[in-house]
This record gives sequence, C-alpha cells and structure tokens, in this order.
Amino acid sequence: MEALYAQIDKLLPDGWVHAAVWGVILFAITAATARVATKLMRHVLRSDDNPLPSSSIIVNIVRATVWIIGGSTILGSCFNINVSSIIAGLGVVGIAVSLGFQDTLSNLIGGLQVTFMRIVQPGDNIQVGGQTGVVRDVSWRHTTITNTSGQTIIIPNSVISTTALVQLPPATLTVVPFAVATDDRPMDEVAEQVRALAAEAAAKVGTVTQEPKVLFAEITEYGFKGKVILQMEDPAEVSAAVDAIIRAIAPVTR
Repeated sequence: MEALYAQIDKLLPDGWVHAAVWGVILFAITAATARVATKLMRHVLRSDDNPLPSSSIIVNIVRATVWIIGGSTILGSCFNINVSSIIAGLGVVGIAVSLGFQDTLSNLIGGLQVTFMRIVQPGDNIQVGGQTGVVRDVSWRHTTITNTSGQTIIIPNSVISTTALVQLPPATLTVVPFAVATDDRPMDEVAEQVRALAAEAAAKVGTVTQEPKVLFAEITEYGFKGKVILQMEDPAEVSAAVDAIIRAIAPVTR
C-alpha cells in the first residue's frame, strides 16, 4: 500500500495542484468508506441478534464519525492545517454558537438518551402528551410515529425526554370485551364458541399472528363478562377486526 502511495505521489505535480489532487482522492475514499459503513451499520441494526435499537440516529453518528476523521486527514495531510488548533478554537466559539442552537442540541441529546437507554425503539406503541402511535424512527432531531389513522406525527426528541411517556400494548393487539347472560351452557363451551367465531371473523379481515384467547374477567348478577384477545399482523386492520368479531359473536353473547 505504501508503494502504491509513493507511485501516485510521484505522478502528481508539486504545489497546490498536488495537494488538491490528494484532497480529491482522500475525499472520494472518505465518501466510499462512509457509504460502506452506513450500509454495514444498517445491516447490523436489522439483524435479529443486534443489541442496539434500529434507529437512524446510530447510522448518522457512524456517518458523521467517518466524515470527521476523513476531513481531519485531508486538512492535516494535504493542506498542513493543524486540526487540533481548529478544534480548540471551535471549543471557544462553540459556547457562543450553542446558545443559538439550544433547541437543536437538546433534541440531539434527547435522541441519544431515548435511543441508547432503549426508552423508545422502532415498533413501540407509545403515548406522548396527547399523541399516540407506533414509533417508526428516531433521528438526531425528532421521533416519527404513525397513529391508527395512518397519519405521520413528528415529535421533537426534547419533548419525549422531558414529557411523561406511556408504553402502550402493541398496536396489533386486538381486545374485544363481551358479556354473556347466565344460562345452562357450560362456560368452557361458551368460550370455545366465542373463540372459534372470533378466529374466523378476524381471519377474513387480515393475517392473525396470535390465535384468539377467551378470558373471563367478572361475574355479575346477570351473567359473566369476558374478553377476546388476539393479535393482527397489520395495526391498520385492528379496527376492522374488532368490528368483525363483535358482529360474529353477537348472536351467542346476547
């Protein structure tokens, strides 16, 4: 590798052109490295045994790190600029600049907190303030969620890190309460009948990932109350599944 660098260096003219050409070469290498590192990190985050949340803020940190290292190398080796002195100068200027970017910095810090502390991860069903939805991504500035109506909601990370956050059951969870008047039928028979009707009705709406369970929760003077619990593959199908199940079990629960 050093011999290759030496051969390239001999072919280049002296002076500023030499530095410019080397700068372009190193810039291309940095861009290619950043692209490969980004793709590799996305692949790692999507793997099943990945311990980190699959948020884009981690990918952005990796990309920024590669560019900072590449930029420092270009400035130092090609243009003989003392990067450490620039960093020291930026430290002083950064105090003044940070005052004007308090919201941006608070969002960045909030995003790092909720990501690395695993407070919020893609796929979580959360409620923040008056907004409820499934987390799609956590970026360096905001968290994107999608509500049951399919609307995309953008919430600043600083709001999530400073506001009470409620972790809700999965958005695919489907719960249908019902009541049955007291009669001569055994409860096991009622439960099996309700379960079979609910399974058939939900399957007509979409894919059922968890088969229905029937649980009885309360005994009243008129009969008993229970609920059907199952999971759909698509959260958007939950409302339709609830409607279909209610219509299906209504004749046997009246």
